[in-house]
Amino acid sequence: MTWSPRNVLVVLYDGVQSLDVTGPVEVFAAIARFPGREGYAIRTVSPGGAPVRTSSGLTLVPDGDLEGARPGAGTTLLVPGGRYRGDFEPRLTDWLRAHGGAAERLVSVCTGGLLLAEAGLLDGRRATTHWDVCDRMARDYPAVVVEPDPIYVRDGPVATSAGVTAGIDLALALVEEDHGREVALTIARHLVVFLRRPGNQAQFSAQLAAQTAARDPLREVQQWITEHPDSDLSVDTLAARARLSPRHFARAFQAETGVTPGRYVERVRVEHARRLLEESVDGVAQISRACGYGTPEALRRAFVKTLGQSPAEYRRRFGPPHR
Repeated sequence: MTWSPRNVLVVLYDGVQSLDVTGPVEVFAAIARFPGREGYAIRTVSPGGAPVRTSSGLTLVPDGDLEGARPGAGTTLLVPGGRYRGDFEPRLTDWLRAHGGAAERLVSVCTGGLLLAEAGLLDGRRATTHWDVCDRMARDYPAVVVEPDPIYVRDGPVATSAGVTAGIDLALALVEEDHGREVALTIARHLVVFLRRPGNQAQFSAQLAAQTAARDPLREVQQWITEHPDSDLSVDTLAARARLSPRHFARAFQAETGVTPGRYVERVRVEHARRLLEESVDGVAQISRACGYGTPEALRRAFVKTLGQSPAEYRRRFGPPHR
């Protein structure tokens, strides 16, 4: 079977983040390695067709002028993020407002979501962007339903993603949608990245989502929790490791990390279980024990609460393929 090529139109502008461009483009371009699949026809455009200087100082030379580009059926329009100072290139936002809605799929990476919002293309839709500007998006564009936690959000034909590497995750998700899991898996292995993190995964790991404690005993407890998710992680036990009373420990831990000990433990355990479901063939009962939940039902409750789906559903979507 052969596949007709899709068009990928990438918008460039001065101050664009280079990895927001090259990460997804490398994913789409990798289809050319698969015999019998025509893959994607990738084209880059900029205002006036001029070379652009990225936020890191690299110069990118586009294929053509933005004004002559017309996305339509079969086109994925990709708007990368970049340096944001509170204003936008008028030619870019005017073009997006006039033509962005005609694309079959409208995709943004990082602060590219702010460009879509400025053009009115996210009104009434769920969307995300880099964690550092989610509050700004919610404040400046109240018609957008901002979801600050996921690494990417799909709402109909519009897909928005969080910072930088999340664009690679989203591009892999689109390739999987177009060409199947095995192709996406092969590309991910070639690029030495995960097959793809699910969109509802938090922008931060449990360790990054919480602040690092200032005091050595609390930092050591944080690390011990990460390394021993199957252990007794009650407040009493953790307090003893920190050589503090349970009440003092709970108060100090929340003050220094921004989350309660129980919430931190839950994040670590769910994250560990998610990795095992994605990468291993262990049964749910075994994974439950390995993550400190004890029973599959306890793991199921934690997954539904945190990710909105059961472990079995999660594994069907993101687990290793059956051989």
